[in-house]
Amino acid sequence: MTELIEPLKTPTAEPGTGMVQPGMSVSRVDGRAKVTGAARYAAEHPAADLAYGVVVNSTITKGRILGFDLADALRVPGVIDIITHSNRPRMRPFKLSYKDMTAPGGFPFRPLYDDVVFYSGQPIALVLAETFEAARHAATLVRPDYAVEPHETELAAHLHRAHDPHGLKAGFAPPPKEKGHAQAAFDAAPVKIEAEFHSGVEHHNPMELFASTVIREADGHLTIYDKTQSSQNSRWYVSHVFGLSSRKVTVRNPYVGGAFGSGLRPQYQLPLAVMAALKLKRSVRVVLTRQQMFTFGHRPETRQAIKLAAERDGTLVSIQHDAVAETSRREDYTEVVVNWSGQLYACDNIRLSYHLVDLDNYTPIDMRAPGAAHGVHALEIAMDELSYALQMDPLALRLKNYAEIDPTKNLPFSTKALRDCYTQGAARFGWDQRPAAPRSMRKGNEWVGWGMATGTWDAMQMFARASAVLHADGRLVVSSAATDIGTGTYTVMAMIAAASMGLPMERVTFQLGDSTLPVAPIEGGSSHVTTVGSAVEGACEKLQKRLLKLAKALPDSPFAKAKIDEVEFADGTLRLRARPEVRIELPQLLQHAGEARVEVKYLMLPDALKQRKYQRATHSAVFCEVHVDEDFGTVRVTRVVSAIAAGKIISAKTAHSQITGGVVWGISQALHEETLQDHRLGRFMNANFAEYHVAVNADIHDIEVIFVEEDDRVVSRLGAKGVGEIGLVGVAAAVSNAIYHATGRRIRDTPITPDKVIAA
Repeated sequence: MTELIEPLKTPTAEPGTGMVQPGMSVSRVDGRAKVTGAARYAAEHPAADLAYGVVVNSTITKGRILGFDLADALRVPGVIDIITHSNRPRMRPFKLSYKDMTAPGGFPFRPLYDDVVFYSGQPIALVLAETFEAARHAATLVRPDYAVEPHETELAAHLHRAHDPHGLKAGFAPPPKEKGHAQAAFDAAPVKIEAEFHSGVEHHNPMELFASTVIREADGHLTIYDKTQSSQNSRWYVSHVFGLSSRKVTVRNPYVGGAFGSGLRPQYQLPLAVMAALKLKRSVRVVLTRQQMFTFGHRPETRQAIKLAAERDGTLVSIQHDAVAETSRREDYTEVVVNWSGQLYACDNIRLSYHLVDLDNYTPIDMRAPGAAHGVHALEIAMDELSYALQMDPLALRLKNYAEIDPTKNLPFSTKALRDCYTQGAARFGWDQRPAAPRSMRKGNEWVGWGMATGTWDAMQMFARASAVLHADGRLVVSSAATDIGTGTYTVMAMIAAASMGLPMERVTFQLGDSTLPVAPIEGGSSHVTTVGSAVEGACEKLQKRLLKLAKALPDSPFAKAKIDEVEFADGTLRLRARPEVRIELPQLLQHAGEARVEVKYLMLPDALKQRKYQRATHSAVFCEVHVDEDFGTVRVTRVVSAIAAGKIISAKTAHSQITGGVVWGISQALHEETLQDHRLGRFMNANFAEYHVAVNADIHDIEVIFVEEDDRVVSRLGAKGVGEIGLVGVAAAVSNAIYHATGRRIRDTPITPDKVIAA
């Protein structure tokens, strides 16, 4: 195998030692490349004949394009061509050809396919020029003529059209059948609460804009640098849409500047850049603007209703959770919103439902902790409300109803250290000092409140391949078509390989981000470590056996009768466990064996028969302190303690960063983020960083992360789960519950803006 990237200069765990073990705090191996600018992102790869494309978006929400006035745009110096539905290159006519590996039920949007406008901001033309500036100027001069049709974009106005999802998406499980008799138990219970919740649209807004650079080689081969969470998914999409052999398309994404789910599916700049390269027979780059980042998938608007009922001692007797979310006219995007309410707490009567409303919007897309960010949020606020109705401590209520097995599936958990999360998180936060009554703590002109919530997320594992190559100089190169969206994939996989082979980190390179590498799943769902990490360890284990076989074959070998469990790989050597002084350097072993390199490939398949016997999940307990200004209703989150149970932690530093980032986003979800739509126009109105508010440095104060001890060999051979999503889940609910404790005002909608605090 040819190495596709230059080996990264990998820091050691501790200066001077070089050796690493899982759980150590190791700096990112790609950190230096990123901070020095050596890392190239999708829009930064050069080509000698590069043309620049700028997208023209629709200004109506629904209708047809009658034609274009392109005269002024074509007169701009440097403009090469303008592609519309009427002059685009050939695309396959079959709707199924446009379905990527994560597409939900229905048929995807086909950019520039025909004259139909499905949503506001839809791409309707691509201006191509010798410079980006010329293309962008000309794009402002493209004048489309429309036949406008009435549109529907308001969820609240069309709840009567809610329907069951048609077709399923990978990762989505419909709500389970009713357990017991939830409504009858609710009616008979002495203590009960009912609550409704609304969560507005959120857009991902990673720092890196979506971009595709298509480099056309002399033989027609396309090398595409794409902002994506799967190079192989993008290649799949391009090959099928344009009828190209996969051998004629290579997609690379060695560096991704954040994605959070927005890159799970190919976005429209990719097919536009490809069709331009095919039409011009030259290299093309298309980069979306920040405003255009609001013209594709988003976290959907969701409305929820929850009913909880309990005995006077706090025992839950009824859980009912209903949710309605938006989707597009073309696809039924689905999320697991309500199912969490059937997993977290022991209860004999549970009823859950989930429905969709088709609107004239782009299909929503997964955003960090899809479904759980909304569903667990509503459940955990409702649990807080129930605790006050019972006059019971919120943490005590959760411990009273602690689920030892999954209540709806009647399955044991593979591991569940949530009780330890509660105990350690509460102790670190000082929860036992919390006064029970709201409006009990004050500092100056601010009310102070303490709130808490539980978090949960799936612990998933998929299948993957990995290869491992040991070179004669002792350098190990491990490869898989994985993705690093800033989560630390480079670092974690290098750590796993280094620990497995007993090598210092600086002698290990992990290659990812190339569609020609061994198959890997799309980076999402907090599954990369459990999946690709297990494949990497499996490849290294296979390499160990191959090396031992070479050692056994050497003349007068001291390893001749050794079995694999009688040797170990440490300090760059193969040695006998019982007699560590009997050893051979790995480069020396290859030299004596006459091998320039030893390569193995490994296929990691989940043990489905074993895993299906368990409920597999990560858990968290989030404790939060807020200060609320009495006059202005402004909220400051001054302190957060997040206790996490996510299996064995492989890389302490990157895992800590993942949880911290999740907490920051949870605060942002709670207090800031919402995309507002003018339903008269069907258009998102705050499509910029000035008006789409996100948490900034001034909004973030003390965040403490605790990883409780857990080792889950059901989820993965590493004992690890994933940490990408769990850090976000429950944070917004803890903030909302703390606001109630501070002010006595219950706010069930997000974001919790000052006007809502004052009006509550």
